[in-house]
Amino acid sequence: MTATDRSLELVNAAAQAAADKLAHDIIAYDVSDVLSITDAFVLASAPNDRQVKSIVDEIEERLLKDLGVKPVRREGDREARWVLLDYVDIVVHVQHSEERVFYALERLWKDCPEIELPDDARATRGKAEEHAKTQAGGEPAEPDGGWR
Repeated sequence: MTATDRSLELVNAAAQAAADKLAHDIIAYDVSDVLSITDAFVLASAPNDRQVKSIVDEIEERLLKDLGVKPVRREGDREARWVLLDYVDIVVHVQHSEERVFYALERLWKDCPEIELPDDARATRGKAEEHAKTQAGGEPAEPDGGWR
């Protein structure tokens, strides 16, 4: 069994919305072969609680406006360290960067097929590491963002 076309449509819309709000390291997995409760997981992160909330709000707004769907459940709003949006067909996890590293959901789902995402979402890969280096005082060595 693989993710449905509808699930893939939701994944791509959620990933694009997250990318538009500058989420880091967006990735999606087709978990339909190992879970019966959903087809796909979308993972994204941000360096602070405020941005986590902003990303979550944008995903929710975009999926409602463009695809007419609302999450059946939204958890983690209070502290905005890990917010989960359950759309039944997909589940979106937006985590603070520290939670992303600690819980390492990618390790849990690494055997599941990765879902191809829009270019803007794929371009977010490695942004968390780049941000961490900037915060630590590192300077880009090259205009393309390479580090010394």
